[in-house]
Amino acid sequence: MERAEQILLFESGNELAAYAAKQINYHVMGYYPITPSTQIAEYLDQMGADGEHAIALMPAEGEHSAAGICYGASTGGGRVFNATSANGLLYALEQLPVQSGTRMPMVLNVACRTVSGPLSIKGDHSDIMYTLNTGWIILFADSPQEVYDCNICAIRIAEQLKLPVIVAFDGFFTSHQKRNCYVFSDDETVQKFIGPISMGNTSLNPENPVTIGSYMNEPDLMNNKYQLHLAMEKARTVILQVFEEYHRLSGRELSAVKSYRADDADTLLFVLGSSYLTARAAVDKLRGEGKRVGVFTLGVLRPFPSEQIADLCKSATTVLIADRQDSYGAGGGNMSLEIRAALQQKGLTPRVISRIYGLGGRDFFEEDAIELFRTCYKEKTPDFDYLGVYEGEKDFKPEQYFKAVTDTEALNLIFCTEENGKITVKGATVRDTTARAKRLAPGHGACPGCGIPVNVNLLLRGIEGNAVLLFQTGCGMVVTTNYPKTAFKVPYVHNLFQNGAATLAGLSKMYHKMQERGELAPGDITFIMVSGDGGMDIGMGSALGTALRNDPVILFEYDNGGYMNTGYQLSYSTPMGAKSATSHLGEKSWGKSFFNKDMPRIMAATGMPYVATAAESDPNDFIKKAAKAQFYAKNYGTAYIKCLSACPLNWGDKPNTERKVISAAVNSCYFPLYEVERGHTSLSFDPEAKNKKIPMADFLKMMGRTRHLCEDGYSEILDRIQNEVDLRWKRLKALSEHPEL
Repeated sequence: MERAEQILLFESGNELAAYAAKQINYHVMGYYPITPSTQIAEYLDQMGADGEHAIALMPAEGEHSAAGICYGASTGGGRVFNATSANGLLYALEQLPVQSGTRMPMVLNVACRTVSGPLSIKGDHSDIMYTLNTGWIILFADSPQEVYDCNICAIRIAEQLKLPVIVAFDGFFTSHQKRNCYVFSDDETVQKFIGPISMGNTSLNPENPVTIGSYMNEPDLMNNKYQLHLAMEKARTVILQVFEEYHRLSGRELSAVKSYRADDADTLLFVLGSSYLTARAAVDKLRGEGKRVGVFTLGVLRPFPSEQIADLCKSATTVLIADRQDSYGAGGGNMSLEIRAALQQKGLTPRVISRIYGLGGRDFFEEDAIELFRTCYKEKTPDFDYLGVYEGEKDFKPEQYFKAVTDTEALNLIFCTEENGKITVKGATVRDTTARAKRLAPGHGACPGCGIPVNVNLLLRGIEGNAVLLFQTGCGMVVTTNYPKTAFKVPYVHNLFQNGAATLAGLSKMYHKMQERGELAPGDITFIMVSGDGGMDIGMGSALGTALRNDPVILFEYDNGGYMNTGYQLSYSTPMGAKSATSHLGEKSWGKSFFNKDMPRIMAATGMPYVATAAESDPNDFIKKAAKAQFYAKNYGTAYIKCLSACPLNWGDKPNTERKVISAAVNSCYFPLYEVERGHTSLSFDPEAKNKKIPMADFLKMMGRTRHLCEDGYSEILDRIQNEVDLRWKRLKALSEHPEL
């Protein structure tokens, strides 16, 4: 096979993963944004908008559904691609054995990242190790070049073995690091290398119907897993064959085990991923001092290359295995445990030392590698330890940065009364609540003009007495809780997007149960969840469950119209036609292709006691609705409030104009203000009656993300948007005018 023509690019690992996927021209990519893998979908979306590939990118509402999209697509016999990281990988984890157990090939890129909590978005290997027992082949790339190469080999390996393949690489260190890399100049070279797709038995052949994923007991299940085992054993040969053929085509060598100056080494260091390149520099330095040291890494984690590892280590007297994750309580990370087992199986008895390093994205420098090597020459050194930890202050006492805001500081400023089923609120104005002690302190790290602190403070103006806040992951959480400081003067809890409402419901139940048992003093606490940045996409199931149980909590959504904390990808609440990092403008794309989700109506359909929309352009109405939400949560069950929250950075407008933009959203009826109290809908503001109604174009042209919709060539899209907004407004008015709706 002749070496194919290639070109030199200066790209990152994420860019090269996307470039390889473009050249392969997959049929479907199901995805959900999560740092640091998100860029892969972003780059593919941009290339798709420019007409460079024909891949159908399907945005899911969470990683679990993204994995389901991919599984469903793969049963149809086409080529399927995905990318994720960290907790997103864990959220999708139960789908991975489904994919491998039914022998459906696909390729999943994992930009490895710390698994929360506490929340961290930096790179380590704590996520990828959860996949070792899922039946997936796992390749590990230590450089952007290998990300490209492994992706091209992965789809061929997957289809030849009928097994799904993961291509893993270090988050940020490899995913975002730009390097000079070679790619094939012609997409046809890649497609010729991977070969034509072999459809086999699919779910899209009515003439030959098959059942995929049937119910199965022993001994059939045992046989199924044995066949998976045999396929994985066959992979040992197939992977090397594909790597060798790729070497002849590209001139670049991939291998299951890779080493540097290990042949005559008495001391070997193992590291995985990008650290390998750093450790090589340390080897050269110590070789200059006369130390016979070497380093090795793995390009394949599954199937685990035990034979090659044992052969490499057969002459070493000391092997230090450095893991970028810990298998807590096992005396080492997963690579330590597996390499130890591989050596023991072959009767090799070098001294084996395990070290945990680089967690949470802590940098690994040449000096760190040298320190690890020097550890091997010490007579008294523990077999297991962490590298780079520091001893905390023994007498440390957490500092309380702010005086706690309790029910006495919260004051009695607002009064809610109920008579004949009607709730009357007095004192719920900006002026009346000026004396309210702030639960959220100034000094957060939000962008200028960000609506989150504005809206949270408006909500809390309407809340009397003690409050406990739960923030789902998102900008609001990140900018207020940078350890070791916090912006909150009341108790605060964080949980991930998909589970905030359930977490808060559990906390509320605990509070009331402990009070019943006399384990907490009598009192009253209002429990409030704050969500945004797409949190009501991935978290919608949890929120609906809370509403259906009617748990006594307030669910507050600041809707900033995108996944802002990951760099502004489209969410289900992004306006139709808006451009984002995953809805580009181009020859083949005009922005987001579907209408924004109407979350208040969805929540109202649960029959929950109180649903409302609010806007900072009418602060008195906002505060009044917050007070009502508290009354309903205390007396009737779940309350939900949604506000439109400005994001100048991603909306493409100016911080000093945001209140006008929000007001235009209300006056155009894109974001109508209304309440649903125990099933009865009432408008809070009717722009038609006030002669303030404006066309959608007047609202959309105020933001850079939607301004193009008001230009020539987009009139059809603008008309569709206007018609949908008008239809939703007419339905809402009809509901408000009906005595029973």
